[in-house]
This record gives sequence, structure tokens and C-alpha cells, in this order.
Amino acid sequence: MAITAALVKELREMSGAGMMDAKKALTETDGDMEAAIDWLRTKGLAKAAKKAGRTAAEGLVAVAVEGGKGVAVEVNSETDFVGKNAEFQAMVKSIANAALTASDVEALKAATVDGKTVETMITDKIATIGENMTLRRMASVEGETVVTYVHNAAADNMGKIGVLVALKGGNEDFGRQVAMHVAAADPRPQALTEAEIDPEVVAKERQVQIDIAKESGKPDAVIEKMIEGRMKKFLAEITLLNQAFVVNPDLTVGAAAKEAGVEILGYVRMEVGEGIEKKVEDFAAEVAATARG
Repeated sequence: MAITAALVKELREMSGAGMMDAKKALTETDGDMEAAIDWLRTKGLAKAAKKAGRTAAEGLVAVAVEGGKGVAVEVNSETDFVGKNAEFQAMVKSIANAALTASDVEALKAATVDGKTVETMITDKIATIGENMTLRRMASVEGETVVTYVHNAAADNMGKIGVLVALKGGNEDFGRQVAMHVAAADPRPQALTEAEIDPEVVAKERQVQIDIAKESGKPDAVIEKMIEGRMKKFLAEITLLNQAFVVNPDLTVGAAAKEAGVEILGYVRMEVGEGIEKKVEDFAAEVAATARG
């Protein structure tokens, strides 16, 4: 596979590695981006991947709560300017409210708002505003108490990052602190507990740690302890209940919840454009630099 300047640039942004290291990683892995990141990590040339995805698309995330249910929806637009448009914001708000009674995105598209389906409403708004728009996703949580937090708010209950936290118990102030933690935590929590982590994620990380440990040249017994220690640290860093609580780093989120007299049942973190890449127009400088290398 041809290793283009665009690929090199993307890998550099994702890994923090230098240009030539990124190019070599892509060459060694035949252009496979995920494998290239693992290769860089194995060689100690990249920081651990902490980003859940590249935020490139525009639009808004909106949250809504009714009773014991909370929902978050993402509606994308082509430019950030549209996210500030009152018509667009009103539409996103109505979609979030409709999501309270929908089971998934397809059901939400078919839901009716003021006599029109959500899908038709979006199509009509594309015609009047003049930009392409999409209802990308929705997610929900349920509990005795559901708390919301919106970061970089553009209007009430909508902005660039929306968080929902479901609790067993009624401590809303603590729930809001947890929601703010979820919005800001680095690395971002990937699951509530270790049991909920995708086994493929665990297996992939273990293999990376095995490769890193082998590079050390230490005895097998030492390597095994290194791997287990690093896996324990990895799992703690990406599970919400095991993360150090931003409000009080001496406690984990789970321990802080016990002190607050509540149980965290679930959470949602949704960021505008997460995982969508925006087209980059000019790679001339990267092409020239890569060619010189």
C-alpha cells in the first residue's frame, strides 16, 4: 500500500510521533493505521492512545431527561456556524425530546414531531438552511436519578459534549460532579466496569504490552509481572468506577460514590464529530517533507 503524506499526517496527529517514525510505522504495517499505532507504542515512540476519536464534523449534541430516563443525540452539520443557528438548535432540541420515547436511531428518524417525521424535518431544514445535516446517533440511560452536563454549551442542554449519568439514589450534586468528570477525564472512560470492556480491546492491549515487555530483554518471570501490572493499570484507567475522581484524586469514582451514598448505574459521553474525519485540503508541505525524508 502506498504510504501517502495524508496517512503520515494522520498518524502523527493520533500518536504524537515524529514524521519519520510515523512513516516507518506505516511502512512496517502496510498502511494499517491501528497496527502502526501499536508498532509505535511497542517501540516506545508514541504516547498511549487516549483519544476516542478525532473530532472533525460539526453540529450539536443535545441531552434531555424525563422521569428516570435520559437521552443524548448527535445531529451533524457541515459548519460550526450552523450549530449557532436558532432554527437548527430548535430542531435539535425537538429531536432530543422525541428520543425520550425512541428505542434507537432508526425509531427516532421515524418518530413524529409536529406532524412530520424527524427524518422529513431534517430534510426540510437542509433545504432552508442550505447545509447537509444528519442524525448520527443516540444513546440513553435509566436510573432513579439522571443528571446531565453539557460542555461548550451553545444553548440550553446542547453543545459540543453531552454527558448523562444514571444513579441509584438522589444526590444530584454528586451526579453532576461525575458527569463533569466523564466529560473531562483523560483517558476517557470506555466502560463503567472492567466486565463491560470489549474483550477485543483487552486482548489487543495485552498483546501490545507483551511486545513492549519483550523489547526490554528481561527474564520471562519479570516480563509476566510487568504485563500483569500494566494491564491492571490500563483497565483502571479506562473504567469509570476505577478512575481517580477529578474532584478528589485520592478516591476512585466508585469509592466517592459510596461516600455519597449512591450507586452509578451507567453513563453516556457523546462528543460532536467523534470518530469522523474532516477533509484536509492541502498536504503540499507534508508531501515535500516526506519526500525529503
